Amino acid sequence: MSDTVETAARTAPAAVIVAIDGPSGTGKSSTSKAVAAKLGLSYLDTGAQYRAITWWMLTNGVDVDDAAAVANASSKPVIVSGTDPSAPTITVDGVDAAGPIRTQEVTSRVSAVSAVPEVRTRITELQREIARGVDDGIVVEGRDIGTTVLPDADLKVFLTASPEARAARRSGETKGADVAATREALIKRDAADSGRKTSPLAKAADAVEVDTTELTLDQVIECVVTLVEEKRAGK
Repeated sequence: MSDTVETAARTAPAAVIVAIDGPSGTGKSSTSKAVAAKLGLSYLDTGAQYRAITWWMLTNGVDVDDAAAVANASSKPVIVSGTDPSAPTITVDGVDAAGPIRTQEVTSRVSAVSAVPEVRTRITELQREIARGVDDGIVVEGRDIGTTVLPDADLKVFLTASPEARAARRSGETKGADVAATREALIKRDAADSGRKTSPLAKAADAVEVDTTELTLDQVIECVVTLVEEKRAGK
């Protein structure tokens, strides 16, 4: 090995797997994408995968209130997630699903679909496969990454915020949205995600909690970047 190659090997940042969990409206997606982009890491939005399988169920006439029907169909769709933080993509059976999975219909049904154990097993396996397949490290965001999907992640971050702050942020993303109604919907989603039997939304015991209520997005990003850089330095 030449001196140049040896130097590059010594100075290249250590690959890290970063798990970022938390409920909706905490700035999770924006933070995760920005941190990955700043540090040259891959990025995975696991929530998009659950939305994708929900969209497929709805599009293909599966009764999403029938857990057995959802379980039976869970292995059928082919879901492919791109891991470029500057342009994350997701396809279902070769069809671009980035837009369709963000509809209100999908949003209102995704908790029911994602609570089915067979769905969680299928998507969890997919997430682990993606995380194992990257060489440069990855930021994986979701609700059960640090507890279930990647319990051995190098760094676990749990983002929180008050229901009021989260509702205001979500309403700001949707023109004409009612803040009070959005707040109630978020609380209902929290209860569904935290109360499900399989891989509930929960903070890992070794996760760093970051309350984003009073922080700007840039401040949250900087905080997480610092945590990742500290972890890299210690590897």
